[in-house]
Parts: sequence; structure tokens; C-alpha cells
Amino acid sequence: MTPDEGPAIPGIPTDRPTSARVYDWMLGGKDSYEVDRDMLRVGLKRFPEGVDITRQNRQFLYRAVRYLAREAGIRQFLDMGCGLPTNNNVHQVAQEYGTSTRVVYVDIDPIVLAHGRALLADDDSTVVITADMRDQEVVLGHPDLQRLIDFDEPLAVLFLSVIHHLTDADDPRSILRTVIDNAVPGSYLALSQVVSEDEEYARATTEYMNTTRVPWVTRTPQQLDAFTEGLEPVDPGMVNLVNWRPDATQPPLPPVSPELETYVGVTEKSDKLYEYGGVLRKP
Repeated sequence: MTPDEGPAIPGIPTDRPTSARVYDWMLGGKDSYEVDRDMLRVGLKRFPEGVDITRQNRQFLYRAVRYLAREAGIRQFLDMGCGLPTNNNVHQVAQEYGTSTRVVYVDIDPIVLAHGRALLADDDSTVVITADMRDQEVVLGHPDLQRLIDFDEPLAVLFLSVIHHLTDADDPRSILRTVIDNAVPGSYLALSQVVSEDEEYARATTEYMNTTRVPWVTRTPQQLDAFTEGLEPVDPGMVNLVNWRPDATQPPLPPVSPELETYVGVTEKSDKLYEYGGVLRKP
């Protein structure tokens, strides 16, 4: 049953699209409303890379978290703008390699909180909090975060496919660096964002997304690189996510809706728009 077929959930906007629900539909989920699907139907006609980009980012999440938990030994994660839960969420991947791992999910969309609480009802080591990642003081002051995260130990901060929702007026570098710059050495930052090296295409995607009331800035790879100075990139560095330690054996994502199948594989023919990022260590 999709949300449209049931009663509206109090506090959840149904008159405008939200990034969490739009992403969920592209990931094969069912927690979207018609307003989300309509926005995506129009957007994909102009920017057909969207489905591939979203799914590539989710596959990168698995590989990045696996690296951080298995090879880097990280046992606490802070996931900013986490989105709706799906298969192989951060806590599920990380806890395969350390049962003591603690995870704090942060998202502003109340539907994320509703689904997250249901998923984590019996997990005292993981929590989802409703907060705006743009207000790092509020995020870091949340009692659930303070209960689970020990800032005297290395941690991993994730900003995956959310930086493009931060406008220049938000001061994205400051938001991105608040935690990692104050974390102990040996902590990590994993990040990704939609980029284009074609300035006209970047401007067009930015303008379109903002007409949907979803804040958005398509940046260049160089602009994202500027946010990470002073941190050490983990091999292979900051790259198109399909090139970050690809693994054909990793768990597959749920299939997309039949309506979106035509967009799967578009980025194999066009790289005008792609997801760029990586994992970096604080020395």
C-alpha cells in the first residue's frame, strides 16, 4: 500500500515533494506520494541520469560503511540527512563488523523519523533524530546523539547525496566540517553530491530543482574538493562513485518501479551529471 492509499500521517507534508520520498521511489521503495512521483516524472525527462545517480549513491553507502567498519575499525557513525530506511542501512552494514557499533541518523523529514523508530524499536545502539543538518548546534546538542556518540573516540560522519541540498547561503563547507574538524584524529568523513562539469547543465538542474521547492545546487567536482582540504582521501580518492572500490558481488538494490525502468543505465551513455565523492580521514 502506498501512502496515497491510506490516511495522511500528521506532520508529513503531502502538498510538495520531499527529497527523502523522491529518493525512496528511485531506490525501489513505496513510501512516496503522487506529488513526489509527479515531480520525478517531469524531472527525469529533462535530466534522465537521476535514477542511476541515486542508486549508485546507495551502493556507495554500502561499500563506504563496510570499509569504515571492517578496515578502519570505526564503531560510531553519524549519518546526516539519512533518508528513508531501505535495505542495508548504515547500522545493519556496520554492525556486521562490530556488534558494539552505535549509529545516529539525522533527517528533517518527519516520515523518516516515523519509519526509523519502527525499524529501530528494539535497537538501543541506534537512533534516528529529527533535526535540520544545517543547524549543527541543534544536531550535536540532541540528547540521543550525546548518549550514543563519544567524541573522544574516532567516528565517521556521513553526508551522502545531501550536500547538493545545501545552498551557498547555508555555508555548506561549515556544515560539512563542523563535526570532523572537532573530531579526534583517525575520524572519517564520507561525502557525495551530484555534480556536473558542464556549467550550463549544472545551472539548468539547479534552476529546475528549486522550482520544485527542493533546495538544490549542482556543483563541480572542484567545488566539492574545496570543502575537503586538510583531510586525507582514502584510495581511490574523490571520484565518480561508480569508480569508488566497485564490487560486483555486493548486495543488490530492490528493483525500480516498472515506470522507471527506462532510466536504468542512462549514465553508461552520458556522464553530464553524476554523483561524486569519497571517504576522507582526519590526520
